[in-house]
Amino acid sequence: MATAISDDAPALQLTGWNRILLLVVVIASGAAYNAATFTASAILPQMQGGMSATQDEISWTVTFNILATAIVTPMTGWLVARFGQRNILIACLSGFIAATIMCGLSNSLEQIVLWRIMQGAAGAPLLPIGQTLLLDAFPRRQHTLVISLFGMANTIGPVAGPTLGGYLAEHYSWRWSFFMVVPLSALSLIGVIASMPRTRSDRHSRLDWIGFLSLSTAIACAQLVLSRGPKLDWFDSSEIIVEAVVGVLSFYLFLAHSLTARHTFLNLALLRDRNYSVGLLLVMLFGMLNFTPMVLLPPLMQGHLGFPDSVVGAVISWRGIGVAVGFCMSMLTGRFDPRASMVFGFALQVISGLWLINLNLDFSVSEFTINSFMQGLAVGLIWAPIATIAFSTLAAADRSEAVAVFHLVRNIGSSIFIALSISEIIRATGANYSRLGEQVSVFNKALIMPWVAGGWSIDSVAGLARLSRELNRQAAIIGYVNAFVMYTIASTLGIALTFLVRPKAAL
Repeated sequence: MATAISDDAPALQLTGWNRILLLVVVIASGAAYNAATFTASAILPQMQGGMSATQDEISWTVTFNILATAIVTPMTGWLVARFGQRNILIACLSGFIAATIMCGLSNSLEQIVLWRIMQGAAGAPLLPIGQTLLLDAFPRRQHTLVISLFGMANTIGPVAGPTLGGYLAEHYSWRWSFFMVVPLSALSLIGVIASMPRTRSDRHSRLDWIGFLSLSTAIACAQLVLSRGPKLDWFDSSEIIVEAVVGVLSFYLFLAHSLTARHTFLNLALLRDRNYSVGLLLVMLFGMLNFTPMVLLPPLMQGHLGFPDSVVGAVISWRGIGVAVGFCMSMLTGRFDPRASMVFGFALQVISGLWLINLNLDFSVSEFTINSFMQGLAVGLIWAPIATIAFSTLAAADRSEAVAVFHLVRNIGSSIFIALSISEIIRATGANYSRLGEQVSVFNKALIMPWVAGGWSIDSVAGLARLSRELNRQAAIIGYVNAFVMYTIASTLGIALTFLVRPKAAL
């Protein structure tokens, strides 16, 4: 398992034209899936109004989509073995297109939640199968190049999708935010039919139902805890306690079964490969660092610093530009030790985190823009080396299953860190608001001096309201700073883990 594969020949024999077409198809399908996934989060207010739903009710369109994705992703290896890559891609793209159209046509909360579940389930295998196809179709010396192109599309999609989807939702209807990804998905389906040869499948492949159901239950409970925890005050809620207990017991059952059964849902022996195991840890950190700033910065800039939507969109777009530049740089440095690119990328994350730790209400647009570009540059430098090195010593037959787990771990890392960051912001905002509020008193001399207090007068309701809003802003900034401290610590840990990867010379 840990022995390097010296043969540079690709596992999937294709003509040069079909290989290029397959690359385009995989990139397009991944971009469409990511755009649809993240656009839905950006148009929640518009959907909430259209469905006459509460904020908690409309959030299920995101929660259940994540659950469906998390449950189906580990099945990718078995689905490919049972039905073949070509058939699964055609089925997934067809289902994804149909579900996306029905999301746009939904007229009730129940309908859109149902079709978001179908959209997540149908689209979940697209990224793992796409990455596996690129590793199988191209020779090993070109893996860094094609993974960089694949990663660029998958990272820019979450940036461009919400921007364009938000524009369409604002000027036309939230439904067009779903419809916009249908043409790209349809072209991807046509490309798969035209470029992919029929692959072998094992009709007698059996699904380990005990392993699948126990792991699915554990993942579902973990996602529910992470999604619902900040709203329900974590373990003060009986719902969260029940979900946590069921999740832990299910995961224990999965581990016990996987270590004792002959035929298991996931092959835990893959973890014996050093680079793959370290790669899973690194991609979890990557997931934690990649999307968290995209979730935290828009509400910070809009709600507390007063920047308009257009400025926020421009700042996020510079992150996309940084991603593109980073991937171009990783293509050029792919012939060298990939650890150097990862260390440099994580170091940029540390610098951006330290910069944001000094956040205050006077931060300018240019500072946010440069910081966002720096984060994107780091993402581009980190992703391709991780995605290449993690599978460098695995056999081609193990790639489908290994890639599925790889993407699952990335998504779990993202969910965990986003939930923890939001929870810390909520906690710190409440705690610091109470502490700052203790200073609002007639005995505070600053507040009884008009030339000091200004509009924050405590002698009128309007003045107290303005003072309360300012206290909330200051308290929230402390919460965001705490979240960026966590971000910086995680980035530093990524640098340390990079040195556990076997160097290229040893492969």
